[in-house]
Amino acid sequence: MNSLRLAAALVCLASTQAWAVDDYPLGADSTNRAPGVLKGRVETFEFSESKVFPGTTRQGWLYIPAQYDAAKPAALMVFQDGHEYVRENGSQRVPIVLDNLISQGEMPVTIALFLNPGHRGAGAPAPNGWGDRNNRSFEYDSLSADYARFLVDEVIPFVTNRYQVRISDDPEMRGIAGMSSGGICAFTVAWERPDQFRKVLSQIGSFTNIRGGHAYPALIRKTERKPLRVFLQDGVNDLNNLHGDWPLANRTMASALTFAGYDNRFVMGDGAHNGKHGGAILPESLRWLWRPAMRPPAPSTNNWNGDEALNKVLAGGGTDAPWELVGDGFGFTDGACGDTEGNFYFSDLPKGLIYRVAAGATKAEPWLTNGPKVSGLKFGPDGRLYAATQGEAPKIVAIDPATQALRDVATGVKPNDLIVSKAGWIYFTDTGAGEVQAVPIGAKSLSRPRTVAGGITSPNGIALSPKQDFLYVSEYGGKHVWSYAIAPDGSLSAGERSMTLVVPAGKKDSGGDGSTVDALGRIYVTSHAGVQMFDWSGRLGGVIAKPRADKGVYSCVFAGPGRAYLYVCGGDAVHRRKTLTQAP
Repeated sequence: MNSLRLAAALVCLASTQAWAVDDYPLGADSTNRAPGVLKGRVETFEFSESKVFPGTTRQGWLYIPAQYDAAKPAALMVFQDGHEYVRENGSQRVPIVLDNLISQGEMPVTIALFLNPGHRGAGAPAPNGWGDRNNRSFEYDSLSADYARFLVDEVIPFVTNRYQVRISDDPEMRGIAGMSSGGICAFTVAWERPDQFRKVLSQIGSFTNIRGGHAYPALIRKTERKPLRVFLQDGVNDLNNLHGDWPLANRTMASALTFAGYDNRFVMGDGAHNGKHGGAILPESLRWLWRPAMRPPAPSTNNWNGDEALNKVLAGGGTDAPWELVGDGFGFTDGACGDTEGNFYFSDLPKGLIYRVAAGATKAEPWLTNGPKVSGLKFGPDGRLYAATQGEAPKIVAIDPATQALRDVATGVKPNDLIVSKAGWIYFTDTGAGEVQAVPIGAKSLSRPRTVAGGITSPNGIALSPKQDFLYVSEYGGKHVWSYAIAPDGSLSAGERSMTLVVPAGKKDSGGDGSTVDALGRIYVTSHAGVQMFDWSGRLGGVIAKPRADKGVYSCVFAGPGRAYLYVCGGDAVHRRKTLTQAP
């Protein structure tokens, strides 16, 4: 019904020929509180205590609805360029709109945070008007998690403490909005922290190349769908300048969101770069944004038959098989490893423990205690478990699964991760030296084994193609995955940077870490962005979201029933998820 109401409003706007271009009058929900509607209160504050954006000062306002009950946490809406949204004689008039919608039961009891961008030094504009707030573009247009961290760690605790209000921790009960650079800022916050915000309203959003925002459509298409609901508004007479074409950029955003299966709506009017059209449809925008939960639409399947997109790996685009927690409370997990039966192994590196999760089980049990500090684990063709160890004398060791006896294979080395071929070669990365080294599995305390590849920027994860004719090495301190042809004698040749890893905004490198492959030759690499999946030819097929948005992932492998579960080690926890593929 809410969707029908929005459609009717838009038809009305489009069919009223008497209006001039960009002439969008506000409706009753924006201009007057309906009879009997209670008025919420608005508190004014200044915030100048940021550690994320040090030296900045900004004005803010907090709207607290009349229906707010201190015993119940309220929903939250955050508005960038708060002065334009909080004014009751401006283009948006949010306090009046919220009073009406909350009273009508079309929005939950919602606290609204209106926040201006920061300003450094003297000469800040008046709190209630536009002007040169000199930190605005840096805060709003940058593609990083900084502004999200600023909200979550600093401003929200500040206002809840100061005004003694309770805000829901449920991300489905949190929305964020803005116009122009504030619009892309709102999207960035939810994109970076879907564990905190899942509703986005962007008006005349600047998804252009001011600070790299034009990259979003491509990222959306190649990143696992995040649990976001997105409303985009723009006008055909919006900006077209050196940074980009705003109407085209918003159309491209809407196309990417639809392609990836997001719950999204795009409304294009005939307005310019202002808040007139967005303000006129604000009540309906908020009704749509806060309508009851629904299953997201299926991702588009156009042109996917020949491409290795994530829909071939994740059931239902990922929604049918989310991450499951295998265990947490560890020191630091690493060395994800599976055997031919689907049993999963990993290490708690600082504690010298190796854990095992049986193929049909979900609980991790200690398998080797009082052992070495292990950063990499792989089974060899002889059935032994080979490990890259850390400590005062790092080395490569072989572990007998039956007796758990350890034998030194290589010493005088600094191994990070390793892989073992059917031909009997152990390849391991030396991150500091930028090298890959090799040693036969039959070696006993071999000192300083041979280097088979070098010149790699902080090599870390290492994997073999299903036929074991290629070796893949990820760069932790760079942004590539190298591939090498493997000769019968175990030597490597034809090294090239065959894959380019996604580097998240705000990071200097990809954080390419543990690697694995599936039966069809797809390569998976843990990284700062998540688990990045490439097809056998080296094309990025997509980025699988991390189990926890604010935590890293460091190694991965296919194991479990049917060897079809993707396990990841992520610091103090291990997660897994069911896939449509399996280990080779």
